Amino acid sequence: MSVRKIAARLDLSPSTVSLALRSCPKISAATREKVMKEADRIGYRPNAKLNELMSHLRLNGTRPSEACFGVVSFYETLRPWEGSRHLSLIYEAMKERAESLGYRLESLGLKAPGMSPARFRSVLDTRGIQGLLCFGSPEVDQEFPSELDHYAIVTQGLSIKTPLHRVTSNFYKDLYETLDRLFEMGYRRPGLVLGRYEEDRSAFAYPSAYLGWCEHKFGVASLMPILRIDEVRTDRLLSWYRNHRPDVIVFVHLYHELEKLREALDAGGLRVPEDVGAAVVTQLLGDSGFSGMEQNQRLIGSWTVELLVSRILNQDFGIPTDPRLLMVKSKWREGNSLRMLS
Repeated sequence: MSVRKIAARLDLSPSTVSLALRSCPKISAATREKVMKEADRIGYRPNAKLNELMSHLRLNGTRPSEACFGVVSFYETLRPWEGSRHLSLIYEAMKERAESLGYRLESLGLKAPGMSPARFRSVLDTRGIQGLLCFGSPEVDQEFPSELDHYAIVTQGLSIKTPLHRVTSNFYKDLYETLDRLFEMGYRRPGLVLGRYEEDRSAFAYPSAYLGWCEHKFGVASLMPILRIDEVRTDRLLSWYRNHRPDVIVFVHLYHELEKLREALDAGGLRVPEDVGAAVVTQLLGDSGFSGMEQNQRLIGSWTVELLVSRILNQDFGIPTDPRLLMVKSKWREGNSLRMLS
């Protein structure tokens, strides 16, 4: 009744007042401010039970059966997951969770030939698409087009600089937990081999975790220099190893570099785990035989969809002032590259 009272006092429709109270960007800033002031004046408080009921109805009964989320990215290809096992697992989880909630996914090309942000916006409005799932960008610090700021958007990963709701792996926790595991096994000189690509896309969480852990455990900022690489080169890896003699190599890199790591250690005559241990933090361990942390793509995909559905149900559109960050912890997988030292 309070919504109707506000509407009558301001000569607005109840639906306009309801949207304004949810800060819907479809309502002008002036009208939203006017509604908020009147709501404060009369002491309006939303009915939580009614909101819960309406959300349930929207989810299960009133949403059109053809409700659709657009899937976008800043990659050159329309479906970047088709060339990446890591991204394909995230997409499959997104698709499965979306379908269970009554949504279908449609791939849309932000970088299609002749496509501009204004034209893309027209496509979305014509198709009635309000929610966008973003797969990120090959470039770090990519800005999301300002022309698309009135949709509900959730991205995965940290490559998009624009403040958006997002779901990502818990990079810092993954490495810190790996180092704790190694310490419990008796390793005392972990050396970090870090891919520059992974360092950038984790917002430098990996070196921060390594240096912080060393300071906490041993009172020194670093046991040895971090080896930063673009790709595994046998000569450079072995030179670093011989100069600093880690008892375990902590390898943070893309999963297609794992075989190169194995080959480099073999070339140096290093037996794993007898001569040196190896722990990997990566997207996929596959059948590499390494022990380590593997990202949880299923949760990343599912949580991304659930966060977007929450925004839609709450009429939460636009670039958020206080974006949410959901971090998914990776899964530890045992291989044959570590042994108990104590």
